[in-house]
Amino acid sequence: MLHRNSAILACCILTGKPTIFPGGTLQLVRRYRIPALFCAVAVVVCELISRPYADTGICDDGPYILVAQTLAATGHIVFNGWSAAMLTWQLYLGAALIKVFGFSFTTVRLSTLPVAAALAFFLQRTLARAGINERNATIGTLALVLSPLYLALSGTFMSDIHGLFAVLLCLYGCLRALQSSTIRGPIGWLCFAVVANAIFGTSRQVAWLGVLVMVPSTLWLLRAKRRALLAGAAATLAGVFFILGCLVWLKHQPYTTPEQLTASNIPVAYLVNQFVRFSLDVPFLLLPIVVLFLPEVRKSRGRVIAIVCAGFLGYLFLVIYTGGHLRGGFWTLLEPTMGDWVSASGGFGPFLSHGTSPVFLHADTQMLLTILTFGGLLGLITSLIRSYGMAPVTDSAPGASWKEVGVILGPFLVAYVLLLIVRAITTVNSGTPAIIDRYALEMLVVALILLVRYYQERIQPQLPIVSVLLVAIMAIYSVIVTHNMFAFYRARVSIAAELLAAGVPDTSVDNGWEYNINVELQHARSINNRAIVLPADAYVPTPPLPAGTCDMVWYDFYPHIHPLFGISFGPDDCYGPAPFAPVHYSRWPGLTPGTLYVVKYTAPSNPTPVFAHP
Repeated sequence: MLHRNSAILACCILTGKPTIFPGGTLQLVRRYRIPALFCAVAVVVCELISRPYADTGICDDGPYILVAQTLAATGHIVFNGWSAAMLTWQLYLGAALIKVFGFSFTTVRLSTLPVAAALAFFLQRTLARAGINERNATIGTLALVLSPLYLALSGTFMSDIHGLFAVLLCLYGCLRALQSSTIRGPIGWLCFAVVANAIFGTSRQVAWLGVLVMVPSTLWLLRAKRRALLAGAAATLAGVFFILGCLVWLKHQPYTTPEQLTASNIPVAYLVNQFVRFSLDVPFLLLPIVVLFLPEVRKSRGRVIAIVCAGFLGYLFLVIYTGGHLRGGFWTLLEPTMGDWVSASGGFGPFLSHGTSPVFLHADTQMLLTILTFGGLLGLITSLIRSYGMAPVTDSAPGASWKEVGVILGPFLVAYVLLLIVRAITTVNSGTPAIIDRYALEMLVVALILLVRYYQERIQPQLPIVSVLLVAIMAIYSVIVTHNMFAFYRARVSIAAELLAAGVPDTSVDNGWEYNINVELQHARSINNRAIVLPADAYVPTPPLPAGTCDMVWYDFYPHIHPLFGISFGPDDCYGPAPFAPVHYSRWPGLTPGTLYVVKYTAPSNPTPVFAHP
């Protein structure tokens, strides 16, 4: 009997399927999670291929990295006027790497990579727990974690990956609590969900929707289990007190930039346009899954197709009507519609005060991507209409039911969208984008679960082999644009070094707002940000640039910079080329190299000072 049970156990480990042991006891012996581990390794490999290093800030992460440097040196978190996010646990992770390897921007950014890999691992397991079979869960996970948005953010010290990690761990814990067959199991997993979300949510406060929404939704589903309900409610209450304590602590930290919940002159049309385009970025970022619904169009009746097409025409009218004042006109309708971290230029940016960056996705490619995205959505909608009231073509895999998934994710999604609306209203008049594509990460997880499970139950049990090819194509695209993004930032570092070698100080050069912020923090306690509340006198209005000086992006943030030169994509911008060599940077795959030029920021009638070589 022992040998027989051993054979059954070995078979179960190899197959990962439930096994009924002699005596009628159903036991599920879990194999080593190779598919989830493969997803984690894929993220690391693709990230390293893209060569993600640059000794300067990328988007918001430059000031964050400098806070981590101060933490490593002093043992204290000291903000510098740029962060509305708490960042706490990711700062300690970055400071730990500084202690081991010494400081550099790349060292601190590498602390995000293991988090991104762990997130990929748990995402695969979460999909499997949400009623999706192992194969589909693996393909779906790779479709998200190898997307250009996820891969680019994984190479930075931005707080988005860390915040998503907190949300995903909470979701995983909630699903495990629902599926636990023991008395103490739900209690342990609920406590795990609360503790993980509370601690890891200290990087990005919006992640605390796990404790505030996901866990209470799970408790509602577990209300028949009185012991689990009481213990979970106590853990949730403790989590709420922890969150309140963190918010009080953050409120008293100097040089932070809390969100102001007041706004005036709200441009409704602009916000509607932003949210419509934002919602269309979600299916594009999950294109390897969305495009699988394209064949469903031909299975639908003409009336259904006509109704859906009328809806898309309404979308076009809405975007054109509400976005007539936006730059780009018709091109704002093409994917990627938001054009921030995933844009026609490639990765984030590239942004400089002057010049036009090289184009990676040309108009014809954008049109093709838009057709595929809209076609996939059309197929999905027609499939939903056609299959309404019909029985699934296959039974769902073991895991959470549709009701359980809906109760957990539905309120979370509503709360998340409401927070996005609040942020859009409070930031729309601040000069920063109201909504940007990286805010979609949490929505991508929700959409991924719903899309893959629906396809599995209503279309066919296994995602087709073409989905693997689509994921591979998207991964190659992601690696290329991530490499090009970092190559652009390395070029800015190189051109700054060239100017320094010629005796031109950083304070005399406009090298883009991220580089300028780092320069400002070398000469000031904080960035000159009007959003700083404590201390009250931290912000001082910056005198305007001298007459005739070329414009700078966000000049008010860095009053120590008095530009005589600037970095541009074109040699003839502003007052023409300065006597410095341009810097070229590589653009995969074999594209014409990008080039950065030094241009004069002052009129020829104003003599440029002669700088002494150091």
